[in-house]
Amino acid sequence: MNAYLRRAAVAATAVATAVGLAACGSAKEAGDRAKETEKSAGGDEITVGLLLPENQTARYEKFDKPLIEKRIGELTNGKGKVVYANAKQDANLQTQQVDTMITNKVDVLVLDAVDAKAIAGAVKKAKGAGIPVVAYDRLAEGPIDAYTSFDNEEVGRVQGEALLAALGDRAKSGKVVMMNGSVTDPNAALYKKGSHSVLDGKVDIGREFDTKEWKPENANSNMESAITALGKDKIIGVYSANDGMAGGIITALKAAGVTKLPPVTGQDAELAAVQRIVAGEQYQSVYKPYSGEANAAAEMAVALARGEKLGAVAKDSVDSLTTKGVPSVLVEVVSLTKTNIKETVLKDGIYTLDEICTPKYRAACGALGLV
Repeated sequence: MNAYLRRAAVAATAVATAVGLAACGSAKEAGDRAKETEKSAGGDEITVGLLLPENQTARYEKFDKPLIEKRIGELTNGKGKVVYANAKQDANLQTQQVDTMITNKVDVLVLDAVDAKAIAGAVKKAKGAGIPVVAYDRLAEGPIDAYTSFDNEEVGRVQGEALLAALGDRAKSGKVVMMNGSVTDPNAALYKKGSHSVLDGKVDIGREFDTKEWKPENANSNMESAITALGKDKIIGVYSANDGMAGGIITALKAAGVTKLPPVTGQDAELAAVQRIVAGEQYQSVYKPYSGEANAAAEMAVALARGEKLGAVAKDSVDSLTTKGVPSVLVEVVSLTKTNIKETVLKDGIYTLDEICTPKYRAACGALGLV
């Protein structure tokens, strides 16, 4: 082959290679565009970042996470992917987790904030990256796109009404201790507001605490302080914002030698709390149908990932301190006492009879007609 023919052959090969590479690049770009089109047109191959705040409270790992994963699977024909992280009550860690989700280019975030105010910058960063954010259970600040929770003032009202019902005509005969949740959780302020709307003027609040990080051990320490200040015989009731703290409160009362425990409220219908209610140690909890909240979060997340409107899912709207008119789903709650265990947590399959009525609680379950 002469030099001219060799040069022609090389040139032809180069052109063919360039065309092939261009075709490959075009095919890749077309594939990427097809994937994006599929998402915006109701496609199933989406990635949802799920960020939950802590693992002190049993509900997040036992209920919220599996329920959200299940519903997203149903909505996406099993093709939707959930990437999960738990912040373990560390606001800085949660900010890093949002950054990781952004780097990994999730399609939407479902975020339950450790600190609603501190997370605002991370929410803004996600929004800037084109990732919509569903605030879950706690109303995070920043440009969130949707929100689902329970009517949190109603939770506080339900707790306050239960405590008043338990006290009856003894409501003014002694002191009530109020054990509120963490100041970093906006829900805690709403529980407090709701409970005060019921209790103020009807009971004598002897001591009130905001409990750091919702931790039972901090509630225990606060209760010890209240017992010292008020006297164990003067405390006629305790408003506790959740079940974990109720456990710490009851431990403190027992350690102080209180044999006839005053009524103590709670929230979350944790298994240990249900057992304490059966045993007569805790008066009340708030049963929150987690499936309703989890399903709403999943449905809004999938719709946002697909670029769809939220009107079919979110019938309400709320305002945060930074964002107005956030499309929302608010789920109703139920006051749980020994009178309706069968109609709530047992009927809904939250717990089995065997889980509640272990040998330690078998006799108490029998007295309530559960076994």
